Amino acid sequence: MIHLNWQDRETIKQIKCVHADAKKFVVNNKLTPGKVYDVKNETEEFYFIMDNSNRIGGFLKDYFQEIK
Repeated sequence: MIHLNWQDRETIKQIKCVHADAKKFVVNNKLTPGKVYDVKNETEEFYFIMDNSNRIGGFLKDYFQEIK
């Protein structure tokens, strides 16, 4: 039940949002292009981050660029 304490987990890495233009979903009110987000969990397709609503959300990796 990892989802119950995601907000308190340590940050894996940081990513920068490059766009919020989704074809199917509305993400422009949850992501801000240019803003840096902390990754709390990651899968093959998704990053799980604290979004603009201060809640954990899963977003496709296409919206982000890794910060090195």
